[in-house]
Amino acid sequence: MSATIEKATTVADDFNRHLQKFANKTFDWDAFPSNRGFPDLERAQMRFIGSGGSPKVNDTQTLKPEHFTLSLLYKHPGKYAACHAHEIEEAFLVLDGVLTVGWEDNGVVVEAPLGPKDMILNARDVPHGFRNAGVTPVTMSVMVGVGKPLPPRYVYHPKDVGDELAMRFGARDGQVLPVDASGAHPLQRLMAHYVVRYDDQPLHWTPAGFGRKIYVGEGGAPPSTARKEMFVVPAGVGVQPYTRDCEEAWLVLEGHVTVGWDDNGTTIEKQIGPKDVFVSPAGRAHYFRNDDVSPATLFVVIGTPLPGDPDYKAATRS
Repeated sequence: MSATIEKATTVADDFNRHLQKFANKTFDWDAFPSNRGFPDLERAQMRFIGSGGSPKVNDTQTLKPEHFTLSLLYKHPGKYAACHAHEIEEAFLVLDGVLTVGWEDNGVVVEAPLGPKDMILNARDVPHGFRNAGVTPVTMSVMVGVGKPLPPRYVYHPKDVGDELAMRFGARDGQVLPVDASGAHPLQRLMAHYVVRYDDQPLHWTPAGFGRKIYVGEGGAPPSTARKEMFVVPAGVGVQPYTRDCEEAWLVLEGHVTVGWDDNGTTIEKQIGPKDVFVSPAGRAHYFRNDDVSPATLFVVIGTPLPGDPDYKAATRS
């Protein structure tokens, strides 16, 4: 085998290791052992990057985390997650259904219902929980802002406070308030800064021909350990290869895109679709292109809070 073929094989193998196809993965219904014995806490996790809040850190089917983790959670109607807190930011992006998220402060709970493409960045050390109060299942992406987060600190778990109080995230005497940027309670105002509505975010068009909605960073939720954006890619639009000094992950929400790496003239690319994840490590030249007839939507996680986007250039079509 020639050196050129060996190099191409190495690049292709590395490329395939960084591509996670939704159809080839399975949900883990026992990802959170602390939920055992509590049917109302039932949820399933699909791990793409790292283990997230699950103790299953040795899952060989996931990508090794660097600055963030990324997983999917599935929750049936009527199920909830007990109120807990993390030492780091944790983002929830709704893919399907309606998710109700609650933040707690001394028995007062502020709630925000989130629909598809809405996101909340749960601030570090703020107790929060969530539930599916709708009639259809919820699928959501969970992104934790560190490669190996500490176990969650439970504030109101049914094993300690009973089902009723835990399901209300610790709210006492009916003290449940809606999220409100002008609300009387400081927790209402604080939470409002961390809720990102897809329909409220402006779409910024790049010279390369695709649109961006900022979710975390300038114009979105307050900067955290990782930036998060939504890319809207019209049919026929793509970008030339570019690099970052940190990892970048793409989660496809709608449509199909061709993703690729360029390694000194060696090009590897594949088309991916909804709920597929592709990661490019720091320094790797990568690109995307929409060869389909319909627009595509990508959720993008960038392993740094700092600005400094590449000079996106439109791909040249042959």
